[in-house]
Amino acid sequence: RCKNLSVSFWNSYWMLPSDVCGMNCFWEAAFRYDYMKTHPSEKMHLAVVACGERLEETVTMLRSAVIFSIKPLQFHIFAEDQLHESFKDILDDLPYEGKVNYTLYPITFPTESAAEWKKLFKPCASQRLFLPLILKDVDSLLYVDTDILFLRPVDDIWSFLGKFNSTQIAAMAPEHEEPRIGWYNRFARHPYYGITGINSGVMLMNMTRIRRKYFKNDMTPVRLQWGEILMPLLKKYKLNITWGDQDLLNIMFFHNPESLYVFPCQWNYRPDHCIYGSNCKEAEEEGIFILHGNRGVYHDDKQPTFRAVYEAIKNYSFGDDLVRSLLQPLELELRKTMHTYCGKVYKVFIKQLTKSIRDLYARRSKGR
Repeated sequence: RCKNLSVSFWNSYWMLPSDVCGMNCFWEAAFRYDYMKTHPSEKMHLAVVACGERLEETVTMLRSAVIFSIKPLQFHIFAEDQLHESFKDILDDLPYEGKVNYTLYPITFPTESAAEWKKLFKPCASQRLFLPLILKDVDSLLYVDTDILFLRPVDDIWSFLGKFNSTQIAAMAPEHEEPRIGWYNRFARHPYYGITGINSGVMLMNMTRIRRKYFKNDMTPVRLQWGEILMPLLKKYKLNITWGDQDLLNIMFFHNPESLYVFPCQWNYRPDHCIYGSNCKEAEEEGIFILHGNRGVYHDDKQPTFRAVYEAIKNYSFGDDLVRSLLQPLELELRKTMHTYCGKVYKVFIKQLTKSIRDLYARRSKGR
C-alpha cells in the first residue's frame, strides 16, 4: 500500500506547475537564468579537501554535483597522496558527458608552520584557508566540505557571485538560526560574525577580491592582506578557538562584516536545523538546496533522515531513471524516519530534489 501511495504521490507531484516554491522561487529562477545567459561559457570551480577516511564521502558529494549541474564543472581536489590513485580510478570511470574536469593536488601548507596548520581542528581542514593563495589563476571558487550533498544545480549557488555588491568577497550561511541553541553566542571565547556566527562548510569566494583586499584586524592598526593575516590570527587565538579554521574566518568577518554575503539556511542545511525541531523556515517553504551531514551523520544511526539521502545518492547509477531509481526509493526510506524530529519534516529533504529532477528532464527534452 505504501509503495502505491508513494508512486501516486510522485506521479501527481510531477504534473504540478512550476510554482511549487512560490513567487520567490520564480524570481530567483529568473535571476539565475539571466545570470547564466550573460555568463554562458563560464566554468564553475568547486574545491574540496579530503583526508583520512573521506574518499567515499567526497566522491558521493562530487556525484551529486554532476547529476544536476548545467554549466561545466572544474573540480579542485586536495587530498593526501595515498588517496590520489583511488580518486583517479573512480572519477575516470564516471560518465561525465564532457562537462567535468578535475585536478588533484597534494595537501600543502606554508613550510614554516605546516605541522601547526595540519593539526588544527580536523586533519587538513585548514587547507581551505590557503586556496586563494594556491589557486592563483582561479577567479571564483565554491569550497565545500566532503559531507555536502547538492540537491539542486551548482549553477544556482554559483549565481550568488552576481549578487555580490562592490565590497563583498565571500558568501556563507549562519551557523545557527536559533540563538538559544547557538554555539558561538553561548560559548565562543573570540569574536564571531553576526548573532550566531557563520558556518564555513559551504563557502563561495571571489578569490580575486580576496587576494586584493586589505583586512581590518585587532592585531595591528595596519590592514593586512589574506596571506599576511592568517598566521598572526592563529598565534593570537589558537588557545581560544574550538572549530579551527571556521573560527578564524568568523574572526576575520567580525572585523570586516561588509565583506560577507550571507545566504539562507537551506543552502547549508545541517542536523541542527531539525534535531531540536524545525528552525530553517526557508527550507520548510522551498526545500533543502544543499545538505550538510556534519558530525558524521551519514555514517551512523543518529540521524537516519540524513543517512537515507546520502545512501540514495551514493547508490544511484548514472543513466538510471532518477524518479524510479532515486526519488521513489528515497521517499520510502524517509517515511521510516518519522519517529525522529528530522524525519517529521522529511518532505523538506525531497521537495527541491523533486524539482531538480523535473527541471533536468525538462532541459533534456528541450535539447532533443
